[in-house]
Amino acid sequence: MNVSSPTSGPPGDAYWQRPDPDAASLSRPPQDQPATPEPPAYPGPPRTDPPSVHWRPPTIATPPEPRHMPGQNMDAIEEAEGSARTVTFGVGLVAGAVALILICLLCGRALF
Repeated sequence: MNVSSPTSGPPGDAYWQRPDPDAASLSRPPQDQPATPEPPAYPGPPRTDPPSVHWRPPTIATPPEPRHMPGQNMDAIEEAEGSARTVTFGVGLVAGAVALILICLLCGRALF
Protein backbone atom coordinates (compact mmCIF):
# COMPACT_ATOMS: atom_id res chain seq x y z
CA MET A 1 0.00 0.00 0.00
CA ASN A 2 1.40 3.29 -1.05
CA VAL A 3 0.42 6.18 1.22
CA SER A 4 2.73 8.82 -0.19
CA SER A 5 1.73 11.04 -3.03
CA PRO A 6 3.30 10.26 -6.38
CA THR A 7 6.04 12.44 -7.74
CA SER A 8 4.61 12.36 -11.22
CA GLY A 9 1.02 12.31 -12.36
CA PRO A 10 -1.95 14.62 -11.98
CA PRO A 11 -1.21 17.81 -10.08
CA GLY A 12 -2.78 18.87 -6.80
CA ASP A 13 -5.47 16.78 -5.15
CA ALA A 14 -6.47 14.87 -8.24
CA TYR A 15 -4.54 11.85 -6.94
CA TRP A 16 -6.75 11.69 -3.80
CA GLN A 17 -10.11 12.07 -5.54
CA ARG A 18 -12.52 9.17 -5.96
CA PRO A 19 -12.30 7.26 -9.22
CA ASP A 20 -14.86 7.81 -11.93
CA PRO A 21 -17.96 5.61 -11.28
CA ASP A 22 -18.20 4.82 -14.99
CA ALA A 23 -14.64 3.46 -15.08
CA ALA A 24 -13.93 -0.26 -15.14
CA SER A 25 -14.00 -1.93 -11.76
CA LEU A 26 -10.70 -2.48 -10.01
CA SER A 27 -12.01 -5.20 -7.70
CA ARG A 28 -11.23 -8.88 -8.02
CA PRO A 29 -13.03 -10.89 -10.63
CA PRO A 30 -15.81 -13.12 -9.30
CA GLN A 31 -14.60 -16.61 -8.45
CA ASP A 32 -16.51 -19.77 -9.05
CA GLN A 33 -17.81 -21.14 -5.77
CA PRO A 34 -17.49 -24.92 -5.39
CA ALA A 35 -20.83 -26.65 -5.32
CA THR A 36 -21.73 -27.90 -1.85
CA PRO A 37 -22.86 -31.51 -1.90
CA GLU A 38 -26.31 -32.32 -0.60
CA PRO A 39 -26.20 -33.72 2.94
CA PRO A 40 -27.35 -37.33 3.12
CA ALA A 41 -30.85 -37.91 4.41
CA TYR A 42 -30.86 -38.92 8.10
CA PRO A 43 -32.89 -42.09 8.55
CA GLY A 44 -33.13 -41.64 12.32
CA PRO A 45 -31.75 -43.67 15.21
CA PRO A 46 -31.76 -47.45 14.98
CA ARG A 47 -34.61 -49.33 16.61
CA THR A 48 -33.95 -50.96 19.96
CA ASP A 49 -35.16 -54.30 21.18
CA PRO A 50 -37.94 -54.18 23.77
CA PRO A 51 -36.75 -54.90 27.33
CA SER A 52 -37.15 -58.31 28.84
CA VAL A 53 -40.14 -59.00 31.04
CA HIS A 54 -37.82 -59.81 33.95
CA TRP A 55 -35.64 -56.73 33.71
CA ARG A 56 -36.69 -55.39 37.14
CA PRO A 57 -35.53 -56.97 40.38
CA PRO A 58 -38.18 -58.68 42.47
CA THR A 59 -39.96 -56.38 44.89
CA ILE A 60 -41.60 -57.13 48.22
CA ALA A 61 -45.17 -55.94 48.33
CA THR A 62 -45.42 -55.37 52.10
CA PRO A 63 -42.26 -54.57 54.04
CA PRO A 64 -42.03 -55.74 57.64
CA GLU A 65 -43.00 -53.34 60.43
CA PRO A 66 -40.17 -51.28 61.92
CA ARG A 67 -38.63 -52.53 65.13
CA HIS A 68 -39.08 -50.62 68.38
CA MET A 69 -36.22 -48.62 69.75
CA PRO A 70 -35.00 -49.57 73.21
CA GLY A 71 -36.06 -47.25 76.02
CA GLN A 72 -33.68 -44.53 77.22
CA ASN A 73 -32.74 -43.96 80.83
CA MET A 74 -32.87 -40.16 81.00
CA ASP A 75 -31.45 -40.01 84.55
CA ALA A 76 -28.35 -41.97 83.52
CA ILE A 77 -27.89 -39.76 80.46
CA GLU A 78 -28.09 -36.58 82.56
CA GLU A 79 -25.59 -37.98 85.06
CA ALA A 80 -23.13 -38.92 82.29
CA GLU A 81 -23.42 -35.45 80.74
CA GLY A 82 -22.80 -33.83 84.13
CA SER A 83 -19.68 -35.87 84.80
CA ALA A 84 -18.38 -35.17 81.28
CA ARG A 85 -18.90 -31.43 81.85
CA THR A 86 -16.98 -31.63 85.15
CA VAL A 87 -14.05 -33.43 83.49
CA THR A 88 -13.99 -30.89 80.64
CA PHE A 89 -13.93 -27.93 83.02
CA GLY A 90 -11.23 -29.61 85.14
CA VAL A 91 -8.97 -30.22 82.13
CA GLY A 92 -9.52 -26.63 80.97
CA LEU A 93 -8.62 -25.21 84.40
CA VAL A 94 -5.43 -27.27 84.61
CA ALA A 95 -4.39 -26.27 81.07
CA GLY A 96 -5.10 -22.61 81.84
CA ALA A 97 -3.07 -22.76 85.06
CA VAL A 98 -0.11 -24.34 83.26
CA ALA A 99 -0.31 -21.72 80.50
CA LEU A 100 -0.44 -18.88 83.06
CA ILE A 101 2.60 -20.24 84.92
CA LEU A 102 4.56 -20.57 81.65
CA ILE A 103 3.68 -17.02 80.59
CA CYS A 104 4.76 -15.67 84.00
CA LEU A 105 8.06 -17.55 83.80
CA LEU A 106 8.80 -16.34 80.25
CA CYS A 107 7.88 -12.74 80.98
CA GLY A 108 9.89 -12.76 84.24
CA ARG A 109 12.88 -14.15 82.42
CA ALA A 110 12.61 -11.52 79.66
CA LEU A 111 12.35 -8.63 82.16
CA PHE A 112 15.11 -9.71 84.56
